[in-house]
Amino acid sequence: MKPPLGEANLRDLALHYAARFATTGARLEAYLVRKIRERGLAQDDDGRTIDPDIRALVARLVELGYVDDDAYARSRARDLGARGYGARRVEETLRHAGVAEPLRQAHAPGEAASRQAAALMARKRRLGPYGVSGLGKGDPLAIRKAREKAVAAMLRAGHQYEHARYILAAQRPEDVEQWVGEAFEDSGDEEGIKDQW
Repeated sequence: MKPPLGEANLRDLALHYAARFATTGARLEAYLVRKIRERGLAQDDDGRTIDPDIRALVARLVELGYVDDDAYARSRARDLGARGYGARRVEETLRHAGVAEPLRQAHAPGEAASRQAAALMARKRRLGPYGVSGLGKGDPLAIRKAREKAVAAMLRAGHQYEHARYILAAQRPEDVEQWVGEAFEDSGDEEGIKDQW
């Protein structure tokens, strides 16, 4: 069994965690609290249990730049979008990581990035115009069930219903690409199109 934690042990654990993982202040604080619960706290020379200031320790690591909620939110939002996840999934992930509301809003994907992520997911999962040709011929009930399943998959991934509906109704991949391109043109960020397509 590992010995109870002292001030130096807590600082070392915090530094080790921050060095190994991209994290937020809230996650680091939760980690340290969990470690204290698992191992307990050491006693000082007088036999009293120490009373560490976890928030001050986390604040110091934030001040030193070892923990940066803004950088974490930016990186996580970009990574999730690049994997095809929508704005709602990005927001939930950042909220779960303890990122404050203003930072979550600042790093929420805009319309163009949301369309791009939805199109990426459809392409990866072979949905809509990226699917197997000939799927539209056959049993209407099977077609409807397949469409409902595709919509559900896109909604679970955090995409807007309107985006899922547009992509699944598109006849050709070029239609989706044009739809994404229009959003980037409207936002003035045409470089985003080149990065993805």
